[in-house]
Amino acid sequence: MVVFILMALRDLSLKQEYRSDRDNVVSEFFIPCLTNSIQYDRTIEFISVKSLSTLTFGLENIQDHHSKIRLVSGHRFGTSDLNSIVKLFDQHKTSRLNGRLNLDNKFGNFIRDSKIRQLQKIIEDFKLEIKVAIPNSEYVDGVFEERMGIFRDVNDDVVAFSGTSNVTFDAENRNFESVDVFTSWDDKSRVDTKIKNFENLWTNKTNYVEIYDLIYADKKNLLKYTTEWAVYT
Repeated sequence: MVVFILMALRDLSLKQEYRSDRDNVVSEFFIPCLTNSIQYDRTIEFISVKSLSTLTFGLENIQDHHSKIRLVSGHRFGTSDLNSIVKLFDQHKTSRLNGRLNLDNKFGNFIRDSKIRQLQKIIEDFKLEIKVAIPNSEYVDGVFEERMGIFRDVNDDVVAFSGTSNVTFDAENRNFESVDVFTSWDDKSRVDTKIKNFENLWTNKTNYVEIYDLIYADKKNLLKYTTEWAVYT
């Protein structure tokens, strides 16, 4: 078994901002932070099978540690993504996958067996948890679109960021984006605010949105099918 040695986040050469016209946001920022963290918290407009399966490559590097990923997503999903993600997270249905997941023909054939098994094991070990945020106020009548992330390492140092919709860590991502970065050793106040914002979301203490466990939201028919553009992101 390969043992991965984690670097401290503060030992990474991080910039205050990454922008597509001058940086490779994925390889220069996301991947180094993810693979050297024991916890990753993320808010995002939507998730897909692709984004979840791609996240597993980072978790492979830290499976020997007590690591976890917590995602808060909006409540709109692509049709095939919603069905597949619910099956993955519903412990009574995962056996039906048989190691293979059929995706929409427009953007893929099959997720490889090994990736599904890897993702399923991570879910079963409670290393990946997902909740959905649904607006519940007249002041917010659209969808949940907050874009924030928090990496934490073994030394309890934290790197927080905001500004990107990319959750896939896909090196082939061609979206133009920028990311603002804050570290606990240089900007503790800002980082503490990001942490508090996420924890309030996770524990359903944020105004104007209601937070639900993914499976509960599905069983209560609270999840929606989104338009086709979201499926390809």
